[in-house]
Amino acid sequence: MAIVDVTDQNFTQETAEGLVLVDFWAPWCGPCKMIAPVLEELDGELGDKVKIAKLNVDDNQETAGKYGVMSIPTLLLMKNGNVVDQVVGFQPKEALAELVNKHA
Repeated sequence: MAIVDVTDQNFTQETAEGLVLVDFWAPWCGPCKMIAPVLEELDGELGDKVKIAKLNVDDNQETAGKYGVMSIPTLLLMKNGNVVDQVVGFQPKEALAELVNKHA
């Protein structure tokens, strides 16, 4: 499954069903750039278990505010529209895979 870009307008729809890992990021954020290839790898390995979505906090402040995102990258793991887990900062692929598998 490909990584999808989400916005304030389609966030609820894109996260409503199944397991979705949402990356709250910004283009100027160094750790966000570091985690991007990790998410690509994770998508290749776990694509059938989880949808990976990216939300640019500069362009979509409403959603970032709604979920209390204060620092980036913040990754929210959502299951059927509800937040079930959250991590802040760069995470290695193994840690993210474990996070997903815990809720899959």
